[in-house]
Amino acid sequence: MQRQGFNRAVVVLHWLLAVSIFFLFISSWWMMGLPLPSQELQFRAFPFQLHKNIGLTLVVLLIVMLYMRLKYPPAPPSAQDMTPWMHKSAILAHIAIYGLIFFVCISGYLSSAHTKWDTVVWWSFTLPRIAKANEDMNEFWGELHTYSAWILLALVTVHVSGAIYHSYRNDGIIRRMMRW
Repeated sequence: MQRQGFNRAVVVLHWLLAVSIFFLFISSWWMMGLPLPSQELQFRAFPFQLHKNIGLTLVVLLIVMLYMRLKYPPAPPSAQDMTPWMHKSAILAHIAIYGLIFFVCISGYLSSAHTKWDTVVWWSFTLPRIAKANEDMNEFWGELHTYSAWILLALVTVHVSGAIYHSYRNDGIIRRMMRW
């Protein structure tokens, strides 16, 4: 059955994803400025593990959110709220954002998998190694991770701009998104 607004779980997951992605962008700039690890300097391990753990968790949250969106779809917006081309654009933008979130997380994991450092999931267990340490592959996946993250940031900016546009237009889209 379709509902007027979005499912409550989808709204909560949306904001968890948004806050996490914002944190990952900010923390990545800080992390990359830290000195490389050595015998004396091991403090870089914590922020990198936290970054990796949040990224891996985002993949799980994204899958749950997509499942909830498909299982409990909201009613399509009315023609007075959103024109058909705007609705199609919004759908394409969401698909692109979801795809990029997934790709950024997976490319980050693949970059990390080609380093000598293990990934410890929330300090509970170590993920099995899927690759040998290989600096070329680490750099390849790391560059894809970085560039796709910048594209994601650009799409998120367009997404937020669209939300601001609908808020100022007062066309009912924001109320529809927040109606549980």
